[in-house]
Amino acid sequence: MNELKPMLFRSLKGYTKKQFINDLISGIIVAIIALPLSIALALASGVGPEEGLYTAIVAGFLISFFGGSTVQIAGPTAAFATIVAGIVATNGMEGLVLATIMAGVILILMGIFKLGSLIKYIPYTITTGFTAGIAVTILIGQLKDFFGLTYPAGVSPIETVEKVEVFVENFSTVNPWAVAVGVLALAILILWPMLPKVGKIPGSLIAVLVGIGVVKIFDLPVNTIGDLYTVSGSLPSFHMPAISYDLARAVLPDAFTIAVLAAIESLLSCVVADGMTNSKHSSNAELVAQGIGNLGSALFGGIPATGAIARTAANIKNGGRTPIAGMVHAVVLLLILLLLMPYASLIPMPVIAAILFVVAYNMCQWRPFVNLIKTAPRSDIFVLVLTFVLTVVFDLVVAIGVGIVLACVLFMKRMGDETEVRGWQYVEPETDDTADLRPVPLGVRIYEISGPLFFGATDRIGQISVKSFTRCLVLRMRSVPAIDATAMNALISLYERCQKQGITLVFSHVNEQPMAAMEKAGFVDMVGRENFLPHIDEALEYASKIAE
Repeated sequence: MNELKPMLFRSLKGYTKKQFINDLISGIIVAIIALPLSIALALASGVGPEEGLYTAIVAGFLISFFGGSTVQIAGPTAAFATIVAGIVATNGMEGLVLATIMAGVILILMGIFKLGSLIKYIPYTITTGFTAGIAVTILIGQLKDFFGLTYPAGVSPIETVEKVEVFVENFSTVNPWAVAVGVLALAILILWPMLPKVGKIPGSLIAVLVGIGVVKIFDLPVNTIGDLYTVSGSLPSFHMPAISYDLARAVLPDAFTIAVLAAIESLLSCVVADGMTNSKHSSNAELVAQGIGNLGSALFGGIPATGAIARTAANIKNGGRTPIAGMVHAVVLLLILLLLMPYASLIPMPVIAAILFVVAYNMCQWRPFVNLIKTAPRSDIFVLVLTFVLTVVFDLVVAIGVGIVLACVLFMKRMGDETEVRGWQYVEPETDDTADLRPVPLGVRIYEISGPLFFGATDRIGQISVKSFTRCLVLRMRSVPAIDATAMNALISLYERCQKQGITLVFSHVNEQPMAAMEKAGFVDMVGRENFLPHIDEALEYASKIAE
């Protein structure tokens, strides 16, 4: 259980006043960065602005306290926006809370059963594909607010394709003032970080302040958060959802998606942080912390949370080196919630859209996407593009499910293609070309098997053929690393065929895993232990005696 021990307790050994000051400053800076992002991501998720802060406060504090990384900053992230919006639209807030609680339990179990290392088996093409797809859905979801469109009463599209259709149909209602405010905010977000000295102040905060000032001073007809949502500055309160079997069954796929996505994103963030700090995280402790954080967030009015790569990187760059920085970030956000939250109602919606445009751009990974298109094998490109399209057209649940299944099938096909069963060729003796070849009696047939023998390659065993004069069949298996039950059954069928034809089946150089599988299946005793030889020379000598 030592690997589930939070990094906080390890970090406090030898903790100094200087490090506390660095953590304090970093925590405050990261909180300022997280403030507009948390509000924007909450709105993109179809919930109120305060839910974003509740998530960053509760989940952010708990994940830092229990986490397996010394520098991880957690909170709402763009990856969850479309999932959360879909759950809220379909099953309401009660469904979202229950799905997040179930996801939290799944994450805790993943950590307890040490499944952190399994995340590496999710292909890079899938993570790149669905990340780019999420970025596109976020961008499309913000077009309405950026252009200040007005939709007819009762029109509230949920699916991405529907949002595009409704956007096009109602583009004639564009608000030039909203576009102007959005473009101004976008320009600040892009150009502000390039300025010397002041560029260290988060551009999103400057964009929010300038946007509020422009709309208020010039009294522009632009929607603000307060026009569309009721903003509350109250403390998050405990809420246990009404749990029913039907609701739990309905949100179970979403819960698994939240859990898997939280695990992927948080552990990827940990890996990035390890590279920046030359440290090492505990993946299973981090999964448990993610589970606890999501449980706390759901029970106190928040939405799903995970490690945020951008905020974690900002924490590191500003001197944060222990979980204290993440806890300070949560406390500062709590103070902002209590003291300044009413002013959030003044933030123009085009500014929120501009912030999310930049978030979508930063997370889309278009350079790795294009590079994969140029350099990856065709099967990987197919998985990448299909995952991307399914994420945009349908949802992440479908995309991840289909992507993983397809990637596994294509991988198995690739492995099956690598498996080869090749018969030794008979040549005329006593020629110069045969000086290094082994003599093989006419009644002996030899096949060399290369690659894993599994259900995708069992047809290769069926290709083994013998002659009417064959008395002994030798299978050389030095290049077979593994065998499964389907291939084992094919070998049994081959043995039975040899028995009917009076042919002795001999094996040469069977590796550890295939030998263990054969032992367990009783195949070794069936064939006869004397027919298993450690080397091809011994197998040939033994087969020659049988063929005499």
